[in-house]
Amino acid sequence: MATSDAFDKLELQLIHALQLDGRAPFSTIARVLGVSDQTVARRYTRLRSAGKLRVTGRTDPARVGEVSWFVRVRCTPNVARTVGRALARRPDTSWVKLTSGGTEIVATVRAPTSHDSETLLLEQLPRTPQVLDVSANCLLHVFFGGPQSVVDALSPGQVARLRPPDPAPGPPVTLDDGDRKMLALLENDGRTDFTALAAATGRPATTLRRRLAELRATGAVYFDVDYDYRSLRMASQTMLWLSVAPDQLLAAGRALGAHAEVPFAAATTGSTNLYANVLCPDPGALFTYLTTEVAALPSVQRMETAPVIQTLKTL
Repeated sequence: MATSDAFDKLELQLIHALQLDGRAPFSTIARVLGVSDQTVARRYTRLRSAGKLRVTGRTDPARVGEVSWFVRVRCTPNVARTVGRALARRPDTSWVKLTSGGTEIVATVRAPTSHDSETLLLEQLPRTPQVLDVSANCLLHVFFGGPQSVVDALSPGQVARLRPPDPAPGPPVTLDDGDRKMLALLENDGRTDFTALAAATGRPATTLRRRLAELRATGAVYFDVDYDYRSLRMASQTMLWLSVAPDQLLAAGRALGAHAEVPFAAATTGSTNLYANVLCPDPGALFTYLTTEVAALPSVQRMETAPVIQTLKTL
């Protein structure tokens, strides 16, 4: 995402509205915000063109029969970007980040639950003499992230007017080839209209509209918002890996996910069992956060931090 000025009040409200419903009509958002349709459309187009805001369609791995893995690749600095870009080109990676002074790549990779996915991942990852170590830890439970809001700029009444119904529980959903074609387009631009989706997939717009509504109603598909965190004056992004006593993992995860500095928190397998993405305005604020809020979490036995140097892919 491009560096630019901070988001203003209307832009923050627009981001919050899109986090609630990424495909909400601009006319609906405009009524809730008390501005004109044209104002909302112009502001969104400007932010989208500047690379500061993007709505993206995503699938919930558990609802489509997949499992997510945190993959960590430790290598020498001279090959880190090359290996990272190779991972970013894979269709099964959701995001890829360069960390730890340019010596480690961390990515999320999705694989079918019907396969020995950990072995498959480790066998297919880029291998060169400069790759020193590769590990894959399964994402077990998300405490905060995904379709939940991070930016908090709307009143409770405005939120209620924009929030769609909660997904209905049910068995995993099977995606067909037509679904995957549609979702590939929505990953790139979650607001792609049904006319364009129909032209690209060869399926009628009415069929696509009905199918997308079904997938959203089951929770198999949701819409997220990628935006420039630096425009929230959050220049420091850090990956946080914690080892927590098993009997306190649920309490610690819930507490961590409630922190304002944390847009994503999850339980994982591995030598560390709790992960968070942490955003702070500067290193001093990160130090304060680690020594106060993180220090207060129950039964933390080990802590590892990895500053994000560059984001190579985000979906």
